[in-house]
Amino acid sequence: MKIAVNGRICEDKEAVISVYDHGFLYGMGLFETFRTYGGRPFLLEAHLRRLAAGCGELGIRYVPDAALLGALIAELLEKNGLADAYVRLSVSAGVDVLGLPAGDYEEPTVIVYMKPLPPRDERVYAEGKPIQLLELRRNSPDAGSVRFKSFHYMNNVLAKREMRRYDWASGAEGVFLDEHGHVAEGIVSNVFWARDGVLYTPSLETGILPGITREFAMKLARESGLPVKEGLFGWPELLDADEAFVTNSVQEIVPVARAFEPSGIEIRFERSGGAPGPITRRLTAEYAAAVGRLGDNRRRG
Repeated sequence: MKIAVNGRICEDKEAVISVYDHGFLYGMGLFETFRTYGGRPFLLEAHLRRLAAGCGELGIRYVPDAALLGALIAELLEKNGLADAYVRLSVSAGVDVLGLPAGDYEEPTVIVYMKPLPPRDERVYAEGKPIQLLELRRNSPDAGSVRFKSFHYMNNVLAKREMRRYDWASGAEGVFLDEHGHVAEGIVSNVFWARDGVLYTPSLETGILPGITREFAMKLARESGLPVKEGLFGWPELLDADEAFVTNSVQEIVPVARAFEPSGIEIRFERSGGAPGPITRRLTAEYAAAVGRLGDNRRRG
């Protein structure tokens, strides 16, 4: 698979970075993951705003250019023989001395990874997927109160390892609680549920990633007149929902059919008559319409 390192396209096996890159030495780096539709990245500007803000906080001198990046992604798609792909844009701090610097990073390493999109399991979108409550708690953000999408992913990796213990939860998404016992987020997703016509999702106060698809789903909900409540919620409040779903930039909006406790106890979301519920279906349709408009814009452009 071909990727790009600082704008140069090469085979992934040929790509190298310095052992003195502070992304490798100290985890000083941020990334964004997204997918393309019809060859165009979806919500790219929102991803780049989040990335630029994080780089600014960390003193990494990187200013993204959406037009240049879009052209590079189009070239990578062509060279990899892909119509659409999963894309990861990584910005590593770059080479510096061995030790902790006080100044800014002036020459970051920018890598664009690409791989084929995973096969879409239509049964999951029709019937819903399970979620599994994790015993491992969500760690606190490294900087301030807002979590960066940073290279520090040990908490998530350990959560994936924990999921191997739950034989009953095949295909499930693990869900973290924060240190105070509030529902936080999934291992690779944000979490939503609905009850009595109100959409709920954990507040950023829980230390979750401010997901781009999370924000877009809330925007779609509000534009359709659906009340959205962000807050601090316990696991029992999620279990009392009429319906639930999780979001991320590659899988989009995925309905949740049932939830598992660490003990293996199963709870089903029955009030909606099965997954996906009416609110999940509505938002999924509006999301698909937005993706369709992206394709329309591409044909006009």
